[in-house]
Parts: sequence; C-alpha cells; structure tokens
Amino acid sequence: MNEITPKINHEALHKLVERIFQIDDITIGDPKKDYILRYRGMLKVKNSEEAYDELAKELKPLGITPLFRWEGKRHVIILIPGLPEMKRANPWVNLVLFILTVLSVLLTGVLFGMQELPPEGTGIGGWAVLLIRSGWPFAVSMMAILGAHEFGHYFMGRHHGVHVTLPYFIPFPFSQFGTMGAFIRMKEIPRNRKVLLDIGIAGPLAGLVVAIPVLFLGLSLSELSVLPTGSSAEVMFQMEGNSILYLLAKYITFGRLLPAPAVYPVSPVLHWLRYFFTGQPIPWGGMDVMMSSVAWAGWAGLLVTAMNLMPVGQLDGGHVMYVLIGRERAQKLYPIVLMFLVGLGFVWSGWWLWALLLFFMGRRYAEPLDQITPLDGKRKRLALLALVVFVLTFTPVPLMLF
Repeated sequence: MNEITPKINHEALHKLVERIFQIDDITIGDPKKDYILRYRGMLKVKNSEEAYDELAKELKPLGITPLFRWEGKRHVIILIPGLPEMKRANPWVNLVLFILTVLSVLLTGVLFGMQELPPEGTGIGGWAVLLIRSGWPFAVSMMAILGAHEFGHYFMGRHHGVHVTLPYFIPFPFSQFGTMGAFIRMKEIPRNRKVLLDIGIAGPLAGLVVAIPVLFLGLSLSELSVLPTGSSAEVMFQMEGNSILYLLAKYITFGRLLPAPAVYPVSPVLHWLRYFFTGQPIPWGGMDVMMSSVAWAGWAGLLVTAMNLMPVGQLDGGHVMYVLIGRERAQKLYPIVLMFLVGLGFVWSGWWLWALLLFFMGRRYAEPLDQITPLDGKRKRLALLALVVFVLTFTPVPLMLF
C-alpha cells in the first residue's frame, strides 16, 4: 500500500461517509497498524455498488481505501490507510516462459505423436521438420486451451479495471502434458463479489469453450482398438480416466460407452458406477479409444478445468463458492473437500498430493473490498453453471498405469 496523507481530518471523513451511511457508532483506530476509522450502521442507499465506488473515488486523493463489511445484520465501513500499489511486471519473463512452454509441449507432442523415425542420413533440417510435424497438433491444441483459460481471466480483469499480469506459463519437459499449466496474478483486490466472480469464472469457461471442440476433433482423429488381455512387464500401458463430459463425448463420437469391457461382470449400471469412481475392474480385452495427440490435449483441457474449479481457497472454484455462499460457509465446506480428496486418494494416490497442497494453501479466500454488494441473478446463475461444469469435468481417477 502507498502511504497516506500524514494529517487526517476526521470530521471531513465523517461528512463523506454520512452522505451514504446512517452512522450508529464510530471507532477511531491506529492508521499505522490497522485502520483509521470504523463506522457501524446501515447504508442510506439501495445501490451499495455505486455507494462504494463514489466513496472510494472521494477518498482516493487522501490515500485512503474504504472497505464495506457485514457485522451481523449491520453494515460496517472501515477506512484503511493506503492505496493499492501497482508493481510493474516484466513482460519479458512472460514471453520467455511462454516460449519455453511451447517448446516443452512440442516435445511432449513429439513423444506422443511420432509414428516412425526418419530414414538414415536425414539431416538436421529433416529431423526438425519431422519433429514439428509430429508435435505441433498437440502443442497448438494444448496452448490454445491454456491460453484461452488465462486470457479469459486477463481480459475480464481488464474489462473491470482490475490490474492483472499477463499469463505466466509453466514448462514441464518430459511430462505427460509438457506443462504444469499457467496463472495470472491480480495486482489489486477486486471491488466486489460481482467482479471477483466474473474474473474467476471467465478462465474455466473460456478454456472449456476451446477444449470441447479440440476434444471432439481429436476423437474424430482417434480409432477404437482392442485392449490387451492383461498387464505386461515389457510394455507400459496407460488409460485415461473418465469425466461425465468425456464419457458423453466418446459416446457421441463412437456410439458406445468406453472403455467397454469384453463382458459385463455385473449389470452395466453397476459396472459404470464402480468403474467411474474406482477405475475397477480393468476392462482387459475390451474396446477403448486409442487417443490421438489432439484428443489427449482436449482431455487434458477438461482435467485442467475441473482442477481449477475445485471449490476451495484461491482456486477459481474457491472464488465461485466464496461469492455464492459467503466466507463462513465456504470455510465449512473446506474440510469436507479435503476429506473427499483423501478418500479418493485410495483409488488414485495423486489426490493425496492435492489434499496436502490444499491443506496448506486452500484455507484463504480472496475477499473483495466491498463485501456488502450481493450477486445479481445473472451472476448467481453463472456461479451455478460453474458448479455444474465442475461436476461434468471432474475425473475421480485421472490416470491408470499398468
């Protein structure tokens, strides 16, 4: 925060607040530590969003930031010293990370998509052409999905006048996706819950809009094949997990639920309920789609969407839950999500790592400056849509290796 004006005229501040606020009592604070003044009472106006913007505009020349809060059934206005400090980011860092991530996902695409080696005596140019030709479908697909997700956040932040950084892409060479994703940083606190929801939900929805057609394109380039009859010590075999949306996409493309077992050991309904949540029994000898690299990128896009929409902490889903049900209820939901992930860890151990990360980093929620302004009906529907998307894209057992 930037420092405030040394001398503060309390009477002048009282008059500014009284224009919009029926004051019941005033508490004088210590501007060097916490707050300058705290007012309890009720807003005089119905439009709390406009009231906040008006007060913030009047206090800005004084170097003071207002906070709107609830205290029981009463409204509270807190005046804190300082204004958001905009630290200038270095766009070269974003560019270098982007280039490294492109190279990393291109390498993953090569490892996934190369069908044959070039003839002996092929020069560097021939190798380069072959590598790019085999790797670019996955690289372009993956970067398009991640880029849409992060720039969804970025442009929505800019739309609301919130200073955000350009995306930071994270390369992860020789991994299954070639990247650990990307992120942006908000350089200032969002004004209210509407703005926080818009910024939080824009990324997953934008990424999903790209991931779905990429997935269908990839599935159209894929083929059905018979699965091995059992595991082999000589060959590693990998099966991707199923979300509801991925199951539907395969059904629309191939006309059947996949992977289809050779023989259903129990009724199809019981089989799919068990298989969806546990990955068992393994459908040895059955049929499944052999994914093209583009389909792999589309599937990864659904997985990334679900991971980001987990309803805790600073994740996009955490923002959604905070603005929809409030901080207290969101914090009560937090241990339930942790226990759910710990339970899923018994069928896919990767969830234990997620539970550990969220144990340390999932307790804090982004709190807007104005917590009084409620969501409108349109945004409540958007928040509910985000929860539906999370259910449709969540994959209980993401990967199985044999």
